[in-house]
Amino acid sequence: MGALKEEYLPHYTYEEYREWEGDWELIKGMPYAMAPAPSIRHQRISQKLAYLLEEALRQCKQCLALVAVDWKIAEDTVVQPDNLVICHTPRHAAYLTQAPTLIFEILSPSTRTKDTGLKFSLYEREGVRYYAIIDPDDRIVKIYRLNSEGRYIKMADVYEETIAFVLDGCDISIDFSKLWS
Repeated sequence: MGALKEEYLPHYTYEEYREWEGDWELIKGMPYAMAPAPSIRHQRISQKLAYLLEEALRQCKQCLALVAVDWKIAEDTVVQPDNLVICHTPRHAAYLTQAPTLIFEILSPSTRTKDTGLKFSLYEREGVRYYAIIDPDDRIVKIYRLNSEGRYIKMADVYEETIAFVLDGCDISIDFSKLWS
């Protein structure tokens, strides 16, 4: 038996994605269910991170912290990062079309492979300046920065340190020890 031909696999678009019930992501036309719902620990970390980002960006007029919003990369690719920072004015009210400057994904058993593989490559290719992968089990944040060749290099493995991010028009620092308290 040969490999399944790509022509037999479904290929969905943003228009179809908009009609789906529940939480989904669409990557290269393939649907990814965002189920089960994030755990309480996942939600608490996301909530704390959202607060830390809001506080850090308080004086910044250009950048905005967001939680799980659609980022429409192409007609067949829509993702929802857990937490993110944009430093541009969105063109649409329903979704983003331009790459965020900083993305945080919080790992869970159902998203670990996608977040560390597929999304890592996607965010790198799309020019997301910083990608931070939060592992609640090991209480570590792996932070990557896009280099001049368009490749991610690891900036740091953070447990309870404070890390500075250079954004468009403002620099922020995040004390990651506050994620775990």
